[in-house]
Amino acid sequence: MSRLVPTRVFRAPKVPEVFLLFWVVKLLTTGIGESGADFLGTVSIPLAALVGIGGFFVALWLQLRSATYHPVRYWVTVLSVALFGTMIADGPHVALGTPYYVDSAIYFVLLCGLLTWWKRSEGTLSVHSIVTARRERFYWGTVLLTFGLGTALGDTTAINLGLGFGLSIVLFGVLILVPLGLWRLGLNATIAFWASYVLTRPLGASVADWLGKPPSSGGLGWGDGTVTGLGLLLFAALVAYLTVTHGDVEGAHAASHDDESPVGASLAG
Repeated sequence: MSRLVPTRVFRAPKVPEVFLLFWVVKLLTTGIGESGADFLGTVSIPLAALVGIGGFFVALWLQLRSATYHPVRYWVTVLSVALFGTMIADGPHVALGTPYYVDSAIYFVLLCGLLTWWKRSEGTLSVHSIVTARRERFYWGTVLLTFGLGTALGDTTAINLGLGFGLSIVLFGVLILVPLGLWRLGLNATIAFWASYVLTRPLGASVADWLGKPPSSGGLGWGDGTVTGLGLLLFAALVAYLTVTHGDVEGAHAASHDDESPVGASLAG
């Protein structure tokens, strides 16, 4: 029945082409989201709430009301989701004392439920099909839950399992290659994409924690503020590059593709 409900239709997908630089910027947002949330929390809890929650809703509102893809608007929204996602992932643990592996399980169930709803409603989960307002809402809801799940997974390995930041980086660095390998063996490309998307979060967050946290906690001691600042500078430079070159416009790295294959092709770099 949901297909009968009118929805805005866009001339082109409102997401970027998925290629190597996509994953680099995505990893940056995960690291900035982790270190930024921790840094703001030490400065002022109200400020952290204002930036994390207020920034998320403003950025998402601007993204959803637009009719076209733009690198700055899109990636700022992803960055705001990274900050907000860190807060919602840490919230249950702080407020209720639940272990991170329990939070991970909850977010996994929620993510599977949303993906099932999206698939039944639209018939596809491909990021290359984000050409209607309804699909875009599904997309951003999924992105938010992947950040929550990824954050909880990273905390599970680093804290609950006692691996620390260094071993967590190695673990998720290896795991993120698994979807690519399975895709080459025949795994559905869209499944491979979303699995990789989830794993970027704990990988990027583990790197940020390793760089920013003090040696007593297993880090290098750069400071969360320094890591956040350096990450934002690199993030701004890469997004500016994409804006000028239009290198991430849908179709820029593939002459033609079907509904699913580009995601897998993108994973191949």
